Amino acid sequence: MKKIQAPQAPKAIGPYSAAIRIGNLLFCSGQTPLNPETMLIESKTIEEQTLRALENLEIVLQAEGADRSKVVKTTVFLKNFADFPQMNAVYGDFFGNHKPARTTVEVSRLPMDALVEIECIAEV
Repeated sequence: MKKIQAPQAPKAIGPYSAAIRIGNLLFCSGQTPLNPETMLIESKTIEEQTLRALENLEIVLQAEGADRSKVVKTTVFLKNFADFPQMNAVYGDFFGNHKPARTTVEVSRLPMDALVEIECIAEV
């Protein structure tokens, strides 16, 4: 088991690793829409926050030599399921023809009051 640090990604706001690699699988911790430079959520809309969370996730993937095309499963946590269509559109654009397995759930609250958090499992 290898702990993955991703210096370009937002710093962890708790006692966890950005990702853990076991064999050829990479388990990425959930990413929120934090700006990695300011450690603040600067975007207001679900579309902007979804894109930032996905970009942060890709930074973690790249730290281990992977990218979005290697994602096999995601879990999307939404503060409000009414935001699903807008999140889904951004998510679809981000992954393009690659369509990983996905679970989407509504949660009562996310860290720093984010609207969305996304985690994934990828093959490396």
